[in-house]
Amino acid sequence: MGTVISAAVLSAPGASMEVQRFQRPQLEPGAILLKTLGSEVCGTDVHLAKGQLAGVPYPIIPGHVSVGVIDEIGDGDPVLDVDGRPLAPGQVVTFLDVYGTCGRCWYCTVAHATTRCPSRLVYGVTLSAHEGLLGGWSEYIYLRPGVHIVPLPPELDWRAFLAAGCGMPTALHAVSLGDVQFGDTVLVQGAGPVGLSAAVLAQLRGAGQVIVVGGPEVRLSAARRFGADATIDIAATTEQERLAAVRELTHGRGADVTIEATGVPAAVPEGMRLTRDAGRYVVVGQYTDVGDASLNPHLDLNQKHLDVRGCWGSDVGHVYRSVQVMAKYSEQFPWTELISAEYDLAHTQDALDDVAAQRVVKALIVP
Repeated sequence: MGTVISAAVLSAPGASMEVQRFQRPQLEPGAILLKTLGSEVCGTDVHLAKGQLAGVPYPIIPGHVSVGVIDEIGDGDPVLDVDGRPLAPGQVVTFLDVYGTCGRCWYCTVAHATTRCPSRLVYGVTLSAHEGLLGGWSEYIYLRPGVHIVPLPPELDWRAFLAAGCGMPTALHAVSLGDVQFGDTVLVQGAGPVGLSAAVLAQLRGAGQVIVVGGPEVRLSAARRFGADATIDIAATTEQERLAAVRELTHGRGADVTIEATGVPAAVPEGMRLTRDAGRYVVVGQYTDVGDASLNPHLDLNQKHLDVRGCWGSDVGHVYRSVQVMAKYSEQFPWTELISAEYDLAHTQDALDDVAAQRVVKALIVP
């Protein structure tokens, strides 16, 4: 059992990733040391590298959605998984990256919106490397007491789960808020992991037609392989052309439900226009503040009688349900086909660059 652990560290916005060494931690009661199998690279990590998220305590070990094998469990009472079963060394698990939600504040108890709890911290995002191995781009991850842990069932390969990564629970939250009905036309803006996951989940909710607007072609091709009925390349069309194409596919009305998963502010007013009158529009992609967008409140919102819903993050229920859905439909949807490349700790900067340039659909860090 080694005493020195390697991890990839982002020391400051704009800095290059570097591998640093950490001492193997002594576990407090109720803690778990996870030997990392893999961790995803997503758009959030690109935002972190660029300094586009507020309140990040650099230096950090990135990687907020990860899978590992339980290596050691702290002394004391048994540590339980989300189902209430004792955990044991050797189990393959994932965990909710959100840590410290209090369960007592107004948002937790009255609004039932735990994603807005002011005590909320996130592995790989708002926990500093000075505090320990609290991110997935590391040989080991320290799971503090109280972290919500979800074992992966045998039929769900860990790479398959990470192929969707945080995109799946985020999309599950968004599609649930969109209240997709049988036969609905669902339009997804964005063909990254959140958008692709939303396209799959819309089908499982009974959508009659799924349209994906985005790019580049490597991602649109993945959308079609995973069941999208139509794709529209945003780089090859104007907004008016996209509106005309969607109207043609929807008997002149527009989509019943639109899920925005782009992170581009200009996509929001366009998405409102792509949605039919009295339809539902869920905005989930605007995770960072990258600017304003202009809309006409009368034409785009009020006259359309449009129902607009904001969606922020995910909770343990979304992660738990994502694991169950992905395991159930693992043969129908070959999740691992979404993985474009894997990188070791020495090449995490290459992974960030490739994700930022959209050269990959999904990138994994495999220490």
